[in-house]
Amino acid sequence: MYDWANSAFATVILAAVLPVYFAGIAPDAGISVPWSSEPIPTTAFWGYTVSLSMVIVALAAPGIGNLADQRGWRRPLLILFCTVGSLSTCALWLTGPGQYWQVALLFILGNIGFAAGNIFYNAYLPNLATGHDADRLSARGFAFGYLGGGLALLIVFALIKGYARFGFEDIAEATRFGFLLTGAWWIGFALPCFLWIRDEPPVNISATAPRRPGDYLRVFLHLKQYPDLLRFLLAFLLYNDGIQTIIVVSAIFAREELGLEQGTILGCFLMIQFVAMPGALIFSRIAGRWGSRNAILACLLIFSAIAFYASIMRSATEFWGLGFAVALVLGGSQAISRSFFASMVPKQRSAEFFGFYAISSKFASILGPFFFALLIEMTGSNRIAILSLAIFFILGIALLLTVNVRRGQELIRS
Repeated sequence: MYDWANSAFATVILAAVLPVYFAGIAPDAGISVPWSSEPIPTTAFWGYTVSLSMVIVALAAPGIGNLADQRGWRRPLLILFCTVGSLSTCALWLTGPGQYWQVALLFILGNIGFAAGNIFYNAYLPNLATGHDADRLSARGFAFGYLGGGLALLIVFALIKGYARFGFEDIAEATRFGFLLTGAWWIGFALPCFLWIRDEPPVNISATAPRRPGDYLRVFLHLKQYPDLLRFLLAFLLYNDGIQTIIVVSAIFAREELGLEQGTILGCFLMIQFVAMPGALIFSRIAGRWGSRNAILACLLIFSAIAFYASIMRSATEFWGLGFAVALVLGGSQAISRSFFASMVPKQRSAEFFGFYAISSKFASILGPFFFALLIEMTGSNRIAILSLAIFFILGIALLLTVNVRRGQELIRS
């Protein structure tokens, strides 16, 4: 149910609606920033905003993950970050034309709540299932997430398209009400999770373990004891940055580069949500038959092709075609990656290690959006920036090929 709950933020705020709303209230000439004498394109500013929110989560993740393990605070911290994220999302309702800095700040707070909350949510997986059961459970969680996120997006889409019928003055007012609804959806549907899950007992971690949020070196030294887990984490950092960048920039790319209308963009994202749900379950079966690593590799090859074709597409039909291709592999890549990581994590340090996983997880993208924004600023081309994302997939594939799954799983059992 928490997948169902927080996926509304993923679809409405992170992916489909807020980026288009933000582009609509930002100046046509671009946004003035302290580090540039000239306004920068709206797409570049949005990429920097996403990246900044993820830097904050990355700096805090190891420390708060370790704190959750030592104190047994997974559940309270999950509730805290969910509340911060949902209230920030609701507050977007109060914004208006020209208030793009306020929108950016509220988005950063919401995205921090979303990504940091997933640290503690994901950390429950190794305690609930192992082996292929973890693949199935993770895939079902993502499937429910795509269904819930898709339904939330459908409701907001209906509000926007039929704004007059629902008593709104214009599309902007209906959109802002959609943000309020999204925040309420998130915290409302999270309540069953908060009521039913229970904390694991506190873990007595040795004095050599990190005890401060910024103590990366000690966590890294401990991760080095699990070399295959570390290699996968680095591979995931790369290829998932590419995936998440495609998700967070595709709507604003479609509006600014292809000139597509909001209805077309939202319709495509609705299709992605409902196709991604069976896609996650299909790739769970593929992982069971051919192995998790091979299933992920297949997804990454398809994503590489998607990045290339996105750089040359021109029409709404092509945008929908690429959206369908993304939908088929999106759920599988995320669900199998989460369970693949969990299969090599020592249970007594699951929250701490999932804190590091959060750095490169669903909404912990730093390098991709920053790289995308920087290339737009340097070249003035959205297409070159989208093509460059293929680099993340190619490097991720190369690192993933070096992971010895059996050795990594045997190490935590020894």
